[in-house]
Amino acid sequence: MKTGKLLTGKDLAVKMQVPLGQEVCRLTRRFGRRPTLAVIRIGGRNHAQAAYLRSQERLASLLNIGYRLITLPARTNEARLLRVIQRLNRDAAVSAILVLMPVPRHIDVKHIMHHILPAKDAEGLHSENLGRLVMERDHVVPPTPGAIMTLLKSSRVNLAGREAVVVGHSQVVGRPLALMLLRELATTTVCHIATSRRGHLKKHVEKAEVLIVAVGKAGLIPGRWIRRGAIVVDVGLNRKGGRLAGDVDFEGARRRASLITPVPGGVGPLTVTILMKNVVECFKWQHGVGRHRI
Repeated sequence: MKTGKLLTGKDLAVKMQVPLGQEVCRLTRRFGRRPTLAVIRIGGRNHAQAAYLRSQERLASLLNIGYRLITLPARTNEARLLRVIQRLNRDAAVSAILVLMPVPRHIDVKHIMHHILPAKDAEGLHSENLGRLVMERDHVVPPTPGAIMTLLKSSRVNLAGREAVVVGHSQVVGRPLALMLLRELATTTVCHIATSRRGHLKKHVEKAEVLIVAVGKAGLIPGRWIRRGAIVVDVGLNRKGGRLAGDVDFEGARRRASLITPVPGGVGPLTVTILMKNVVECFKWQHGVGRHRI
């Protein structure tokens, strides 16, 4: 039986990393300081977080980007977290700041993101940077949506007029991704918890020519729901039976899709690369380099 072609980000990520590493070297020589990312983790028992952190640290080292990990207890309150962010905002040696998601429920994500300086916003989630995304004048893009769009473009997927369905409306992936799909003239539908509660998720998935799933629930989308010839991008990274699994039933979906991302190895490698590209863009923004002239 014919199966869908795999969409993997590893080779493309490596291709992007070569000029990125060269740019880091040039900037470091010019300014006597290298781009540096500070990551704040609250708590520390999430397997997906741990894998993401390892990938970040490994790539930062490869590209000669500075990397700081600040781990706070799960009980950390918002006031303490804000003090840490404000300290990093003032630290000239820190180019970009990332608060690792998900955060404990008592933390207001929108409030926290608003306190990171726009020029140090590694994920492009500050309201000013999201506004730039809407106006198509972005300096940095949210890494996972950026990775998805880069992967689709590299595969020469024409999104104009296509039925694109995003399952998941998180501030980190679903919402900014919908904006980026609209920029490419895709006919975009966003599904969320209310869609599922009303029993409408299946019908939306079945119409999708391009399906992107970012929920964090293993096997949420059965393979039989996938439209024949669809392009499937699975952002989920879950543990199931001691193994990593996506949000889509991979084997079932692969029998129906024309292109599909594996988990792991699909979007992940590109996500980390685009995060590091954002760190460099933040550094340039702060130093008035190129299109970031102050």
